[in-house]
Amino acid sequence: MSSGGGLVETTFFSRTYDEALVLVVEARDYLVNNLATDRGEASFGDRVIYDCETMRLTTRLTQVMAWLLIQRAVHEGEIGADEAKQEECRLGGREVCLDNDPDMVAALPAHLGALMGRSLTLYQRIARLDEMVGRHGP
Repeated sequence: MSSGGGLVETTFFSRTYDEALVLVVEARDYLVNNLATDRGEASFGDRVIYDCETMRLTTRLTQVMAWLLIQRAVHEGEIGADEAKQEECRLGGREVCLDNDPDMVAALPAHLGALMGRSLTLYQRIARLDEMVGRHGP
């Protein structure tokens, strides 16, 4: 990363990026290797809940990774800080991603429930960073 200073050059950013990437890989592995088994053992109603929540999981992680990549691009000099403040570069999907029904999450298989909790915490942290960037720049 460039030596321009700012939010994304901190160790915190690197750890957050690494955490997000690990979570993306873990979610992918769960969706590919375990979801079908969990769905096969569930009632129709539970399968609908699993499907809705896995879509929320992938939406959260996609939005987080997109935001992190925008911030990295700013500090690599690929785009300007003003461009990163534009609405299309800000963290999206808040209505869907921040929606969290504890009863619904409790109905999920344990591993999926854990992924949902971690993705929500990560999304909330990125939402706070997005607000900071929107006010002050990266």
